[in-house]
Formats: sequence, C-alpha cells, structure tokens
Amino acid sequence: MTTFRISEAAALLGVSADTVRRWVDGGRLTAARDGHGHRRVPGADLAAFVRAQARAGAASDQAERFSSARNRMRGIVTDVVRDGVMAQVEIQAGPFRVVSLMSREAADELGLEVGVVAEAVVKSTNVVVEVSDPG
Repeated sequence: MTTFRISEAAALLGVSADTVRRWVDGGRLTAARDGHGHRRVPGADLAAFVRAQARAGAASDQAERFSSARNRMRGIVTDVVRDGVMAQVEIQAGPFRVVSLMSREAADELGLEVGVVAEAVVKSTNVVVEVSDPG
C-alpha cells in the first residue's frame, strides 16, 4: 500500500507539514508510525480525505453556481499578457501553474490583473495522467 510522509502529504495538498500534523493529531486524517517512528499517511486515506474536503467545498459553492465542470483550482493571478485580441492569464493554484488563453474582452470583463484571486475551471475531453513511480 502506498503511504506518504507528512511532508509529502502536505506538498500534495498545498498546505504546510504543520497543518497535516494538526489534522492527524485532531483525528481528521489517519497516520501510523513506521519502523523509524515517522508518521506515514496511507494513500487511500489521503485520497478519501481530499475527496471529502473537495465535496465540502463544492457543496458550499453550489449555492453560487451550477456547472458540469468538476476540476476547480483556486489561486492567484501571477501574470496577464494582453494583445489586441487575446490574453494569456497565468494562475498559481497551490503548487500548480495554470495558463489560460482567452479573449482580451473576457479578461477585461473579469478584471484579471496580477494579484487577483481567481478560479481555474477545467473541463476537457483529453487529460494525460502521469505518475512518478508506477511501482
């Protein structure tokens, strides 16, 4: 079974290791000590925790909007490049960099500028999934 060190779980969740430790100490997330006394979070438990957090967030957002898109990443706009017709908008969402190309008109109407909090909503017919260690 795949397990993660506290620091690895924190990196995957985009939070600090101290936050993950507090979740473990508070009973919100399970972890067991390995042979060296380090806490390890079971991958299946981490995935269940993330799903529950996402559902809770989606439920609170549901009153505001209705959409079939399920892949949402909230972040901060780090760059906006506009030309006469198009705009390239870069968002840093936790450890993820998301780049969107849109009309300049859309970027202007949304008020997209560096420092604005925005949500990248992704709906795609083709998603490539990679793993660093398939074993």
